[in-house]
Amino acid sequence: MFNSIPPITRNIIIINIIVFIAVGFIFPQFYASLSAFYPFSPNFRSWQIITHMFMHGGFAHILFNMLTLWSFGPVLEQALGEKKYLILYFLSGLGAFFLFNLWNFYEVQQLTSELINANINVSDIFMKADFSKFNFNPIFYSNNEQALNLYMALTTPMVGASGAIFGVVAAFATLYPDARIGIMFIPIPMKVKYLLPIIIVGSVWLGISGNGGGVAHLAHVGGALVGWLLARSWKKHLHRFN
Repeated sequence: MFNSIPPITRNIIIINIIVFIAVGFIFPQFYASLSAFYPFSPNFRSWQIITHMFMHGGFAHILFNMLTLWSFGPVLEQALGEKKYLILYFLSGLGAFFLFNLWNFYEVQQLTSELINANINVSDIFMKADFSKFNFNPIFYSNNEQALNLYMALTTPMVGASGAIFGVVAAFATLYPDARIGIMFIPIPMKVKYLLPIIIVGSVWLGISGNGGGVAHLAHVGGALVGWLLARSWKKHLHRFN
């Protein structure tokens, strides 16, 4: 059955599983360097823009992402062709990284201003956030909420293929708006053109309100936006959708 999955989708799933096993169980020392940190964090490295798409926070995380990719990816890969599908996947992942960190930049700037006005040494926070010099230790700033929030923004990585996969799902919704899908908490299948906007609005609210529970909801929105834009642009040139 696995061999029946088109090659790009199949290889992306395989790479994700290999990286999950390798970093999770064999080389855990590489977890931080391959995850994506806020671009102005001392822990950020340029390659993380790509490598974070193959990192996951646990078994449930990778299972959900790969099942979603397996559900939507093959249809799109066959419809778009391998080249466009690969462009869609990675540009959606980059869009996720960009939007998530654009919001991070806004929050970090706010926190920095508040701390400077309170005469707190922001440079010290950036220095102690550097994993090459200090171990992760939030207790440094546990007595000051703004300082702790800044420290966490600099030391909490973004991981997962969710942004890229949201781009795939959004592209699927754009090309097949009347397709009906069912998910766990909605027992009646809904047309994807109705379901996706509900998920996106919820993700925006959760991402901005701070009630996301450790999930990078705005990354999902960024990936979906790129997927929608690309599919909308390509749709008119795909004869099979006329």
